[in-house]
Amino acid sequence: MQQIKVKDLMVPLAEYVTVPQNSTVYQAVEALEQSWAKVSKSGHRHRAVLVLDRKKNVVGKLSQHAMIRVLEPKYSEIGDLDRLTHFGLNVDFLQSMVEKQELWTDPLKTLCSRAANLKVKDVMTIPGEEDYIKQDETLGQACHMLVMGHKLSLLVTKGKQVVGILRLVDVFDKIRELIKTCAI
Repeated sequence: MQQIKVKDLMVPLAEYVTVPQNSTVYQAVEALEQSWAKVSKSGHRHRAVLVLDRKKNVVGKLSQHAMIRVLEPKYSEIGDLDRLTHFGLNVDFLQSMVEKQELWTDPLKTLCSRAANLKVKDVMTIPGEEDYIKQDETLGQACHMLVMGHKLSLLVTKGKQVVGILRLVDVFDKIRELIKTCAI
């Protein structure tokens, strides 16, 4: 695994779905859907949208998880959902939250109007230091960062510039290939 580099597995930025930061969530969903017509060489659909500033620099990411979460505004009243999920909450507690907070009680028809009005820049995840990996890092280092950070992807950099995205699904495909080469 030391010979395989991140740049060998990443999806180049030019091949990944992106939107300007002033786009709406609705526009991001449309862009994501359009990207599915051009499935990557790995055969996997893109699962997130990268957000660009005016200079075409990546400034954020809008995941499927984030797109669903922002459609229920009451989640913002609960607090830091990312921190809460690390406490191993049981199913009964999670269900009681839905009932107590009256989550997802609005008609699903309102999703369209919410998505049309929410700006991507207001709901995107801003990458932290743990969301980046250098293009010349090894597959082993990438696996470590993905596993320990519970990440579905990492932004790949060359110098200070984001040049691609490394997806867990592509890393797993490579690992799967390597496993299958083992003699049993």
